[in-house]
Amino acid sequence: MIDVTNLSKRYGDKVAVEELTFQVRPGIVTGFLGPNGAGKSTTMRMILGLDAPSAGTVTVNGRRYVEHLAPLREIGALLEARAVHTGRSARNHLLAMAATSGIPRRRVDEVIDLVGLREVAGKRAGGFSLGMGQRLGIAAAMLGDPKVVMLDEPVNGLDPEGILWIRHLLKALAAEGRTVFVSSHLMSEMALTADHLIVIGRGRLIADVPVAAFVAQAAHDTVRVRSPQAAELRDLLVGPEVTVSGGEPGLLEVSGLTLQQIGDRAAAAGLTLHELSAQQTSLEEAFMTLTRDAVEYTAAPTAGDVPAGRNVR
Repeated sequence: MIDVTNLSKRYGDKVAVEELTFQVRPGIVTGFLGPNGAGKSTTMRMILGLDAPSAGTVTVNGRRYVEHLAPLREIGALLEARAVHTGRSARNHLLAMAATSGIPRRRVDEVIDLVGLREVAGKRAGGFSLGMGQRLGIAAAMLGDPKVVMLDEPVNGLDPEGILWIRHLLKALAAEGRTVFVSSHLMSEMALTADHLIVIGRGRLIADVPVAAFVAQAAHDTVRVRSPQAAELRDLLVGPEVTVSGGEPGLLEVSGLTLQQIGDRAAAAGLTLHELSAQQTSLEEAFMTLTRDAVEYTAAPTAGDVPAGRNVR
């Protein structure tokens, strides 16, 4: 388990993390989300003792990272996949880590097989692709067979097969009762992988909730209806708490009524429906909505976004 209590980090006048408090529990995959500059990497570095907190505490399995006699057996982490000696082979990189941590040599071959690098284990890590480097970083994180696994953007550079592999790996580790803490900007993957979310913005906690609850906070669910009698159907559905919009002929977007209610009204009026489907808020939409005020950098509007009558200089 990871316990973060009133954790803060300042660099001069800049506040990177401010009074964060949360727990990462075993047995589930916990996603760590936030816009660029939110303080995720700083928080992860403080968990590993790489940065000293300005205030607050963080413990891994009840102790600060530096207090563990065998830290690699407590927490395995991937923060920067390229943090390897480029002249060493993948196997020698892992052997060096094992030798300095009292880990048996046989474990090196186990993690090489785990991440699928057996065929290239003898090649220099400096020649690895980004995806191969990620796999090597994950092998290093798993070297001590740790109780806690913390990965920062583990799917970077992975192909679709690799993304599916890491998804299954994270779920399997959680199913074994380990604590799994993973940061990612790939919302579609987090929606499929994470059970719980820790979301921060500008160094502050925004949400500490199950994935479904996070999405529900920003829900604006609508029903998509396609009908050759869309105009008649619109008149039938519009009401004080019901909004109906249409982006193209024959298509309506309805909010304020359930799919069943719309279907029943259309059937009672004898109207034909070609499509009737619920359009639910995605994790990506919820993230964009709930972190809108915490974005550090906002792109200028593109030419197509500029309001009429305004000049771009």
